[in-house]
Order: sequence, then structure tokens, then C-alpha cells
Amino acid sequence: MTGDAARGRWGGGAPSSEPDGGERRDVRTLRAMRMSSLERRRTTMSRIFKQFLVPLLAGFALTLLVHAQDQTGFISIDCGLAENSTYSEKKTTIDYISDATFIDTGERKLVLPENRNGYQQPYWSLRSFPEGTRNCYKIDVKSGTKYLIRASFFYGNYDGENKLPEFELHLGPNLWDSVSLEDATSTTDRELIHYVPAKRNYLHVCVVKTGSGVPFISTIELRPLSYRTYQTQTGSLALYTRLDTGQIAPNLTAYRYPFDMHDRFWYSYSREDWVQLSTSSIIDLNRNNFYQPASDVMRTAATPKLATDDLIFSWLPANKNVEFYVYMHFAEVEEHPANQSRQPEITRNGELFYGPFAPDYLETYTVWSTKAMSGQYNFSVRKGVGNSDLQPILNAIEIFTVKEFSEQETNQDDVNAITKIKVAYKIEKDWQGDPCLPKNYLWEGLNCSYSLDDSQRIIYLDLSSSRLTGEIDGSISTLTMIQTLDLSNNNLTGPIPDFLSQMSNLNVLNLENNKLTGSVPNGLTERAQNGLLLLSLCNNPNLSENVSCKKKEEAEFRYSHSRVNHRNFSPPVNSSNYLLPPEEGKTAWSCHRGTIPQWVSRT
Repeated sequence: MTGDAARGRWGGGAPSSEPDGGERRDVRTLRAMRMSSLERRRTTMSRIFKQFLVPLLAGFALTLLVHAQDQTGFISIDCGLAENSTYSEKKTTIDYISDATFIDTGERKLVLPENRNGYQQPYWSLRSFPEGTRNCYKIDVKSGTKYLIRASFFYGNYDGENKLPEFELHLGPNLWDSVSLEDATSTTDRELIHYVPAKRNYLHVCVVKTGSGVPFISTIELRPLSYRTYQTQTGSLALYTRLDTGQIAPNLTAYRYPFDMHDRFWYSYSREDWVQLSTSSIIDLNRNNFYQPASDVMRTAATPKLATDDLIFSWLPANKNVEFYVYMHFAEVEEHPANQSRQPEITRNGELFYGPFAPDYLETYTVWSTKAMSGQYNFSVRKGVGNSDLQPILNAIEIFTVKEFSEQETNQDDVNAITKIKVAYKIEKDWQGDPCLPKNYLWEGLNCSYSLDDSQRIIYLDLSSSRLTGEIDGSISTLTMIQTLDLSNNNLTGPIPDFLSQMSNLNVLNLENNKLTGSVPNGLTERAQNGLLLLSLCNNPNLSENVSCKKKEEAEFRYSHSRVNHRNFSPPVNSSNYLLPPEEGKTAWSCHRGTIPQWVSRT
């Protein structure tokens, strides 16, 4: 093995020792994997995936394993399914739920019966988004967990327009991928392996309109994975391809749950210069391998048709800057006499990548890259030099690209607080996805602080004239970094809560034109008198210290309604009720209580 470029793991044991070195061999192109990512998806993946979804076609038959798999931690969302509806998909036994509790926007649509073509039930409905640019699902997850996240799209000409849309898929504030469809009757899916940080307990999955058609989505599926699997130095992993290489045409079969306990999609792959080795025994009966590929996938292996050949595969990415991780799965499916051995080794671009190693009988041995790879991707699985009597094998392979999500999400406490505020007041604004990012999707009425080293914080909240009713919601208290809070011109009732005086960063509080009652908390009065807070309370008739917002003080200030610079504003020295001049670009005056804050200079 060359350095730490790759390593193998069988069960929980250590990899075998391997010498350095390796000789250059001729490399032939594996055509189906040499295409660009988009071309690959539109041909091999889509074609085989359609076989997978249509069990009546291409001789594909889906039968259940003898032992039941566990769906613990699965989140399976059927987008567009009627609210409060659930079902167990007949062939996969996966339990699906409606998406109604995960999103507030979009329209439920049904694929026409004649276009379903035997597809499984999750693809019969979808949710389309004719309104708004960004529409987001908020999905509660387990913090500190690695997930396989898959979004699937089946158009099926649900709208009768027969126009294939193109749009973007985002995870939180970051671009995940673009979505384009091959045709109206084929599915497209995007899969990501992503770690949810310990302090985060939700994910936003968003579809974003880019100007070409109406975005939609058919299913969202999340599957928990072991933290020890699919590790990267940085970033997440987007699926490039996942192939069951031990199959022989025309009997091609695709697998998912319940065959694969993590519900990975395994696409069949066959080549004329490869032949199949197989066993009817179960692979990994004791499930010692961390990756746990499907036994049905691992019980067949590819080997070269000619004894002098190697197993050769390569791919050529459309973008030379993209980095890759590769995972190769091996299992010995034949019993050999003691005097025979199979010890393959792997080369990349003619240099030793890993090996030699000896996969054990009926046990999975996984070899993976421990660092992101770039450059050329010409791989060969060959006989180990001087150590192997038998030809090399390859049972399955997974290839991923690195996805660097550079935008940090907004502080979770702030997100939780603003979400509770949205629910409490039934806010009708277009509040979806991350509140602060991307900046061009900043929630209306909010402003945030942005830091390269920390998550975004909400510092400004304007809910004026938003038809708010009820009391001032306690969730506001957890917006600990907020500086400006404007709840004016609503129908808020009840007392002014004391927690507002405990919000140390708050320096502007506008509560005018409401129906608040009782007295003003002493803490607010003291902060206003000390010049730490601009406090506006006028036109609250039932407040014990009610102040009129009429312009009775206007003569005292002699200011017009033209633009006024705050730093040229000079109120009376001992004024306790004063009008703050208009902000830049505004003409409305505000009535405030307290002396002028220190950060507003006098002339």
C-alpha cells in the first residue's frame, strides 16, 4: 500500500500488510463511467433505475429477504401525499409519510395513471412550486449523525404541458446540485452523504426556481449511516455512481431496501470482457463489515474473461477541478484448495493504489481512498505480483464527488426562536429555509450579522404592520443577539414582558400603536434613561404611561419630513418623550421615550 492513499477493512480487523511499488499496465476505458456526470445520469443510471422502479419490465422481480430489515432512523417522505396519510410500500416495505408537516408552500399534484407505468407508489404524487423562488422542507433529524439523503424527481407530465423543468436543489443555504430530466417518464435522483453537526437537529432541503419551468419534487429519503463509514477530510459526498459489477446481461437486477439495509440504490453493470463468479450463500452473515453492502450484490463478482486480462475501469469528469472518493467492495465467492490463493492488488494510473490483499470467503473486504483524489482516474484490479494464483475479482464499486458547503447555517437557537415566532403569530411572509443565507434569500423583515468564523445571528427583526395578535411571544427572548425589534402597528395585548429589559444587545425597541397594558418594566425605563435604548411606546391607550404619537412635539424640534441625518439631530436636553427623525430614505417619524442614546451625537 502506498502511504495512506487507500486502505482495506474486513470486519473490524486491520488491513493486511502490502509492499510498495507496482508496474504500469495498459488502461482501457470503461465507457459507461467515462461520460460526464450529467450524461452518465441520463443514460446508465436512468435506464437501470427505471428497470428498478418498474418491476414488470425487463424481467425484474423484487422479492423480500427472508430476514426483515430494520427501518429505525429512516425518514421517508412522499411529496404530494395527502395530509395525515401514511402507507407501507408493497414491494420495498418502506413506510412513507406525507410531506404536509414539513412544508407550508407548493401544490399537491398526481401523476396521471397512464404515466405511472408500474412505478412504485412514492412516484405517483409530487409537490410542485409555481409560486416563490425558493421553497424549503424543514426536516427534524438526529444531531451528530451521518445521513444518506436522497431526493427523487418523476415528472410524468403531471401538468399536461410536457415541458421538462430545470431547477436547483439546495441543502440549507448551499447549492447541492442542478436538476434536469431526461424525459417525462424517467426518474432522476440526487444522493448525498452528509454529516449533521452535533448542535444541529434539522435540515432544510430546498428547490429553487432558475427560470426554466416549475420546480417539483417526488420523494425525500434520509437513512442513518455509521459514522465510521464514508469519511472525508472535508465536505460531504455526492453520489457519482454505485454499481453492482458482478451481473451478466440480460439478467440485470437493481437492488435497494430491504436487500440493502441502508437503502442504497445498487445499479447493475455488465461488460462483455467480464464474466461472473457467484455463490448462493449469504455474504457477511455476521455483518462485520462497516459498509454492509447488500448480500445479493456481494454474492456475485466480476472477473476478466481472459486469463491474461485485468479488471480495468476509468472515468473522465466533466469538471477537472472535481475531487473524488472511491469505495471498492470485494468478497470471495469460491472455495479454493489450500494451494491456491486470490490476492489482487489495485493500481491507479499505473501506480500501486492498494494491495495485495486476500478477501476472505463470504466476507466483504472494502478498499477506499482516504484522501480526495484529483487528476486522472484509470484503475486496474489485477493479480498481486508473485502472490496470486487466481484472477482478480470486483463485486461492487461506489464513486462519490466531494461537495464543499461553504455557507454556514444560521445559529440554531436563532432559527428555533424565529420559527416559533412564525408559528405563534401565523406569519404569512415568505419565510422558508435558512433565515440569513444565502443573502439574496434573506427573510423579509430580518437582518443578520455575518462572520467567517461563526454561524450567522439574527440582529434585526421588523414585524411592524404584520397583523400580530396576542401577547409578546416569549420566544423573542432567545434571540439573544438582536439589536432592533419593531413590533409597532399591530394588535398586541397584555403587559410588556420583563425579559425585554434583560436583552443586553437590544438598543431599539418599537412597540407603538398596539393595545399593550400595565406598566413599563423598570429595566426598560432605566436603559432608556441611561441612553442605552431607543424605546417607542406611544399610542398604547391602556398602558399606564401612554404617550400620544401626535406631532405635538414637532414644533419643539422644528424638523421637516425631508431626509435627516441622525447625527445632526439634537433633542431637548432633558426630554423624556421625543420624536426620532426619519431614517435615511424614510419620512415616518417615531415617538420615543428616554434620553438620546450615546451613539447619536448632538450638534
